[in-house]
Order: sequence, then structure tokens, then C-alpha cells
Amino acid sequence: MGLGQRQKALEINLNNRIYGTFAEIGAGQEVARHFFRSGGAAGTIAKSISAYDMTMSDAIYGKEKSGRYVCEERLQKMIDIEYDILISRLADVRSAETTFFAFADTVSAKSFKGTGENHGWLGIKFQHEPGAKPSQVIMHVSMLDAENVQQQEAIGYLGVNLVYAAYYMAQDREKFIASLMDGLTTSRIKIDMIQVEGEAFRGVDSRLLCLELVKLKLCEAVIFDVDGSVLQASEVLYKKNVLVVRGGYRPPTNLSLDMLECGLRKFKASLEKSEQENIIVIPEISMTMLLDRGMVDNEDFLARVDLLSALGQKVLISNSESYSDLNSFFTKYAKKKIAFVMAAYNLEEILNKSRYEGNRCGLGLIGSIGRLLEPNTRLFIYPAVDEENSVIQTTESILASDEMTFLLMYLKENQLIEDIQDFNPEVISIWSRRVLKMIQDGAEGWEKFVPESVAKTVKTKCLFGAKCDI
Repeated sequence: MGLGQRQKALEINLNNRIYGTFAEIGAGQEVARHFFRSGGAAGTIAKSISAYDMTMSDAIYGKEKSGRYVCEERLQKMIDIEYDILISRLADVRSAETTFFAFADTVSAKSFKGTGENHGWLGIKFQHEPGAKPSQVIMHVSMLDAENVQQQEAIGYLGVNLVYAAYYMAQDREKFIASLMDGLTTSRIKIDMIQVEGEAFRGVDSRLLCLELVKLKLCEAVIFDVDGSVLQASEVLYKKNVLVVRGGYRPPTNLSLDMLECGLRKFKASLEKSEQENIIVIPEISMTMLLDRGMVDNEDFLARVDLLSALGQKVLISNSESYSDLNSFFTKYAKKKIAFVMAAYNLEEILNKSRYEGNRCGLGLIGSIGRLLEPNTRLFIYPAVDEENSVIQTTESILASDEMTFLLMYLKENQLIEDIQDFNPEVISIWSRRVLKMIQDGAEGWEKFVPESVAKTVKTKCLFGAKCDI
């Protein structure tokens, strides 16, 4: 267990090099309170402000185009403006050894009426050494406590942890992430997005910090954009129709691309015309697929993200062990239609009763399928080729037990499950593990099994042990 919040706040207060501002909106001044209470706050706090009134907040930080106050844009303005004020007024007054910071949070805690999402953005802009250009950390959290006062307390703990980690743990990725939850549990708060930048985090990849969140089960999933930046799930999925393709993508092959394209065509055709362009395609990799001998290979993980980015795809990394768990994640944020593209053998697994024995959620087969096939969710089944005899499997030929036959018929009759018909027969026999072995063995001809952009990226970045183009 790490240091308590009072110990952390006191250690920072007693460090005469650390000096800055706290600006908090929406949950009192819970972070600043810890520094005031621990003693020696005059050594740390230049200013503490709570722009609680919306008009006052707008007067200080300006209005957001979205009209929202609890958003990343508002947080960024807060830390930028407060940091600039600090530097302009105190840089020539304080000791040359001072490292300045501006901490901010904007939070929507549980209200008296009890409606709305309980979440918040926290961030710190700081100098890791005197005179350095500022570095920063930004993160988004979901608050799960039932009472407002408990949510305020949790934000206070998290804020102290963030300030402490920024100054003392910036270069240790695992300790940095784990320490953010000191004094907290995931039943109280979840960190579902974190992004860092600046010299304090030289060599630290925000994607790996987010991977740590998923590894430590501090959040359900994280989403990366095509440029590698971290996205907030509630924002990127909001009011979108979502197409999901789960896979290992080691590497993405022509088969992977055909599944995405066929699924997208079928999904569009199933939607009203007004919704056909309102679709987000999400390739998903589960944490279990990233595990290698009990550990996650960070280079291997980044390689998969880079390759999907080369295809112009976002990518989601999740803790979901099953398709039903994954659907629960998406239905939480996406309020429209959801479709999963999966191979026929994946459907066989879903209909395999033995898989649900000892299910941790106690749902059983029917409960899990019910949670997967909620009113707005459909399964599109891509044909699979048996490796031994090259027989093409569809929903008509999958190996389902006799007791599952009528359930399968029901799901098909009600169009909850549909076969993909317009697949490319030339790619369905491609297996990514064979392609991977060719890459690792330096065998010729593997490039023809993957999209051109993937082949180019593999060779340019020497991914999966490939020989690099010089």
C-alpha cells in the first residue's frame, strides 16, 4: 500500500521547490483541502480557486463551443490559464529553484436531484525541474460512489495522488499508474483515460500508461485514435452506431480487412438511411490476447496498435473476457445500434454450453446470450475455413449440440444472427499465426497476405522481428 493522502500532501508541502495553483470546479475544493489540512501549505499553494458559478467560470476561462463544463477542453483551458498566470506573476519573484504547477479538475458529482453522469476531468501542468518547459497529465474518471460527499472525497484522494505521482513517479510507468489509486478502489472510482506529454515523461508512451490501466483492471477498456492519441469512450461512442470486430491482429491480414469491410457494408444496409454514415468501426483486442507467458509484451502491443492505425482504424483494448461483457461496455456508452462481426467458430464457442460452467457472473448460457443480444445488438457471421479439410463453415454448418439447434434457429429467424454472404473467397483461408511465423522466420511472400500499408509498416518499423527496409 502506498502513502496516505496526508503524508503525500505533507511531503509536497515540505518540498520548497514545488509551488502552484489549485483550480477546482464541481466538487468543492477537495484536493486543495488535503494540502491545507496537512500543514505547511504556505510552502506549496500560491492560489486556490473554485469557479463554481458558470458565469464566473466563463468569465475566467471562456465558453466552450459544446456548452459543457465537464470536458477535456475546459480542463485544458484551466491548467493553461492558471499556469500562465502563475509564471507571469511569480517566475521573477520566487527562487530560481522553484518548479511551478497548476492543478485543475472539473467534475460532475452527484447532484441533489441525482440525475446525470457522475464523472470528471483532472489534470496537472508542471515543471519537473526548475526552468523546464511544462509537462502535463490529463485524465478522465467515472465516479461510482452513491453519495455526493463520498464522490468529493474520492476526487480529493485522486487529486493528491496525481500531484504526487507527477513529481515523484513520472518515469516509472507501473508505479505511476498504481499509485493513482492509493486509498481508493475501483468500486469507488475508475480511471478510463490518461494522457501525458512533456519532458517529465520523456520516453513514456501514453498508450502504455493506458495499457497499465487495463492490466490493473482500473478501467474496462481504452480506445486509441488512428494517430495513437487516447480517446474518451463516452465521447467517441456517444450517439454512434458501433461495429465491433474482435481479434488478435497479430498482424492484421487481408482476412481481417475483409471482415471489417463486409461487416460495414452489412451494417450500413441494416440501418435507416439517415444513420448509415453515423457509424464508428472499432477493432477490439482483449487483454487475454495480449498476454504472452503471463505477461504483456509492450512492443507487441504497440505493434498491433500501429498496424491498425496504418489501416486508418481506431482500436480498443478491453478487459472483456466474453462477447457479452464487451457488449455491456458498448451499450453503456453507445445508445444506438451495435453489431459484432465474428467468425463462425466464434459463434460455436458462444453456443458451447460447457463454456458457461462456473461463469463468474453466474449468468449461464441463456443469460450471457441475452446480455449479448440485447434489442439493439446483432451478430454478423463471417464464414470460417477448417484448417484440416478446408470446409467452409457458416451458421448452417457450425457444430452446435442438438439442444442448441432450436436456439440457433430462433436467433436466425429473428435476424439477431446473420451470415455474411459477400465475402472474398480468396482471403478466408489466411491465418494470422501462419503469416506471423513467416515474418519471424524471414520467409518470402508474407506481404501478399496483408494489406499494403500493413506490410510497409511492418518492414519500416521492424515489427514482430521482421527484417527492416533500409
